[in-house]
Amino acid sequence: MKATTILLSVASLALGTFPAMSQSALPPAQPNPAQLTESGQIVLAGRSTPYLIRHLPVSSFPELPAAAQDLLNRRGCLIPQTYEAHHPENVVHASLERPGSSDWAVLCSAQGTVSLLVYFSSAPAKLLVLAASPETERLQAHDPSGVLGFNWGIDPASPGQIRTAQIGLLHRPALVDHDALADSLVDHGTVYHFYLKNAWIVLEMPE
Repeated sequence: MKATTILLSVASLALGTFPAMSQSALPPAQPNPAQLTESGQIVLAGRSTPYLIRHLPVSSFPELPAAAQDLLNRRGCLIPQTYEAHHPENVVHASLERPGSSDWAVLCSAQGTVSLLVYFSSAPAKLLVLAASPETERLQAHDPSGVLGFNWGIDPASPGQIRTAQIGLLHRPALVDHDALADSLVDHGTVYHFYLKNAWIVLEMPE
């Protein structure tokens, strides 16, 4: 009997098969901490320059609707954090589709690409992609160490905030009736995405 057990074990290893475990015996999947911090080198101005990007798992944002979390996890999303982050960021809750709607925007990092995704509560089975970029194209120096950090951030922008941002326009547009999505590069510019008549537009801002 002992010899038979050994032979079965060897056969299982050779075939890559193992006795099935009950689902309750499997521990819940947890992100590997090593995967949450990405580091490497890129060539910048002809020089090899180090970078460091910190991520958070989707589970760090329990306020996200379960359906949205499921869609993000299916994509393998991690949430990149800017180099100046002091609390979890780059997950936004706002009325992006229309006044009073409950919608979400997320920066999703997966397989080296960062995507700006929008989840409308009126369409819980899909994510809209507003923009995408290689993660290493969203880096900049920010301290004397010279190590580059992630610089892409998103925030909600209320109608009042948009109105204030448009000060300086010669002819300011009418006040919008719901939130926009502020899409920023840290210490650089901000673009305001606004959903209007079933399409995304970029709101006019002063130069």
